[in-house]
Amino acid sequence: MTPPLDDAALPNRLPRPKEELEALKRAWKPTSGLGLLKEVNNNIIGVMYIATALLFFVISGTLALVMRTQLAVPENDVLGHSLYNQFFTVHGTGMMFLFAVPIVEAIGVFLLPSMLAARDLPFPRLSAFAFWAYLFGGLAFFCSLIFEVAPDGGWFMYPPLTSMKFSPGINADFWLLGIGFIEISAIAGAIEIIVGILRTRPPGMTLDKIPVYCWSMLVMAGMIVFAFPAVIIATALLEIERAFDWPFFIAERGGDPLLWQHLFWFFGHPEVYIIFLPAAGLVSMMVPALAQRPLVGHDWVVVALVGTGFFSFGLWVHHMFATGIPPLSLSFFSAASMAVSVPAGIQVFAWIATLGKGRLQWTVATWFLLGFLFIFVAGGLTGVMVAVIPFDWQAHDSYFVVAHLHYVLIGGMVFPVFAGLYHWWPTMKGTMLSERLGRWAFWMMFIGFNVAFFPMHVSGLMGMPRRVYTYPGDLGWNVLNMVSTVGAFVMAFGVLLVLIDMARDAFGRGRPAPENPWKAGTLEWIPNDDYATRSIPHVRSLYPLWDNPNLSREVQEGAHYLPGAPTRRRETIVTSPIEARPQYLMPMPGPHWSHFLAGLFTAAHFICLAVQLYWVSLVPGVLAIASVFWWVWSLDKGADHPPQDVGGGWRVPVYLQGSENHSWWGTAVLLLVDGTAFACLCFTYVFLWTVSPDVWPVGTDSLPGLGWLFGEVALWIVAAGAMLLASRAVAGNRSWAMRGLLLAGVLLMLAAAVAEPYNRIASGLVASESAYGAIVYMLASWQVFHVVILVLMTGFTLARSFAGRLHARRRVTFDNVMLVWLYTCGQGIVSLLLVHLFPRLAV
Repeated sequence: MTPPLDDAALPNRLPRPKEELEALKRAWKPTSGLGLLKEVNNNIIGVMYIATALLFFVISGTLALVMRTQLAVPENDVLGHSLYNQFFTVHGTGMMFLFAVPIVEAIGVFLLPSMLAARDLPFPRLSAFAFWAYLFGGLAFFCSLIFEVAPDGGWFMYPPLTSMKFSPGINADFWLLGIGFIEISAIAGAIEIIVGILRTRPPGMTLDKIPVYCWSMLVMAGMIVFAFPAVIIATALLEIERAFDWPFFIAERGGDPLLWQHLFWFFGHPEVYIIFLPAAGLVSMMVPALAQRPLVGHDWVVVALVGTGFFSFGLWVHHMFATGIPPLSLSFFSAASMAVSVPAGIQVFAWIATLGKGRLQWTVATWFLLGFLFIFVAGGLTGVMVAVIPFDWQAHDSYFVVAHLHYVLIGGMVFPVFAGLYHWWPTMKGTMLSERLGRWAFWMMFIGFNVAFFPMHVSGLMGMPRRVYTYPGDLGWNVLNMVSTVGAFVMAFGVLLVLIDMARDAFGRGRPAPENPWKAGTLEWIPNDDYATRSIPHVRSLYPLWDNPNLSREVQEGAHYLPGAPTRRRETIVTSPIEARPQYLMPMPGPHWSHFLAGLFTAAHFICLAVQLYWVSLVPGVLAIASVFWWVWSLDKGADHPPQDVGGGWRVPVYLQGSENHSWWGTAVLLLVDGTAFACLCFTYVFLWTVSPDVWPVGTDSLPGLGWLFGEVALWIVAAGAMLLASRAVAGNRSWAMRGLLLAGVLLMLAAAVAEPYNRIASGLVASESAYGAIVYMLASWQVFHVVILVLMTGFTLARSFAGRLHARRRVTFDNVMLVWLYTCGQGIVSLLLVHLFPRLAV
């Protein structure tokens, strides 16, 4: 007989009323059938997200097999030149943008709530929107191959190869618009992850008690915030150049193709670590569980994660050694490229030390982890080789680089992900995958991978260039290519075995899993349900299940924080970002159609743009905006319940405003994304001036007078002042004053936004004539775009005011709009100072 718990020191006394659990189940009851489209629970969305990412992995991998078949023998004709280009572009793009980043976010969406013991992450509809946008966008991208309109310029899409002159069809547009759209989905996921980790941790989980995986996801999401805007801006500039002939990358008119490489690789190199760091986080969670001892050097591993994220932003030129960069810059970036191996090495030694000091469990995950260590270290060593400039010049654009990047990416990410699938599968549906099939799968993948990619080092050093669709038979590459092709198929059979294993489990052949089968020490192994945990545990260490063997039982019986559903809705506790002290009870949105429709219509809008149905695209565009308004209209409910007792003596409100509210944090992170995108535009302005100062105005005759500058800056300042006064009016419940100030402020912003392009047109500046004109109008257009967004947001705010949903005690919507408003005003002033003063100061 199980003895009763000693509840003296627990947050809630036992036994709890039975109706608490029933209310919790009722609030979190999942939808079924078509209702699944409405679902927002991240436990469900995460599974669908992972499944979709694996589907795209299989499609991209199948393309690779066809390419390897083409290259198996010289002068093969399985694929023609054009179709091969489409295959390798879609393969690379699919793996990087539609598998690698999405699956690490998908695993985070699934694992983080349970690892944090939160009922859910703070923006479940945003996660669901990100998933549907990703699914629709990804399917459309792959379908472009069926109609032979797939992009064919490589996953890096270098201009001028992808400019309208050399790629006149819509192939490049599919990449530019499709990937730009899908990156928006990735950013949405990153916002959810950052705010989720910082604000929905369980009480007691201070920063030093956050699991390493959460740290890795936090760093990764931060890197997405600062890296992805660069590629969004790059794709926007190239698409605008193709559509309107604004010469950002056309050298004859002052543009520069290297601008694309700077922007792309500022995103592209951190992308490698965006993929690797979450995988490293998974490894740092699995290794202690499998070795049955805490991670050696936990604090150093966390520092290494943060250091890797920091260093990764200083390495983008590492991909541009052969482009003619000045020698001093090359030396700096070469040194930085080698330095990044230090934090990676710290993690590797920590894992090896932990495995060496523990009692290792030999599971499928263990084998995949050992395979990961071997392959990733090998890839790291070749990474140091290509960081040496003379070697890079020799191996550049050869198959050596293909081998290196696959060793790093597949070794550094795919093997840990497959290890994670076997390790955490029991948390998904309470069953276990087959250990026997899993080991067969591992050995086929491990052997097949090395057979496929190791020979590429040799063929690359023998001079075989990458991206060729065939080769003559007298260059000595025949045997190496045949071996690589055989290895690729062996590896593919290994992946197929994993899929068969998962299918067996899905059809009920899986073995029921015992509770906590690997005897891990972290919170995701507490038994859970659709509502996650019955009560949210108080955390006192890094491995709470090891320190308190009764914790699972205590949580299941409701002895910790927030037992049941006190407001009868979906809810979780929001805690302070540093000390994780309970701050308020956050009611969470339930199933709804709006996020699904928003994702569907947004994808339709971008597809219409890609196939050049510009006017038609307005219809899904408007419907997408309407869906978002429908989505957010029911949020910001205000304090509709009295403060609730959540246990441990904490009685917390159900609503907080201002900087303590989680949506304020979400908006602030979004503005970091926005600010980074704007910084990329400013960089574009300065970079184009450095390479083509001859197209910039000489003297002040062709510039608008300084009176325009002062006038427009004054408009932005007054508009910001109107918003601040409106905020005071809301605090005083003076609704009509607030409405009048908002309207006046919007009119001032419209005047400021329109004045800049107007005076440029009046001064005779033409965007298509030079890079100077293009970037000046681009900055003005960027500002107009923000004002249009604010017009919509202000209209929404006014509508809520007239509906009685906005007042002094219910003003989260207003606060978020105010953040965007003030940011836009500041951005407008900086933009004006740059385009008006820089030419004068630079003369």
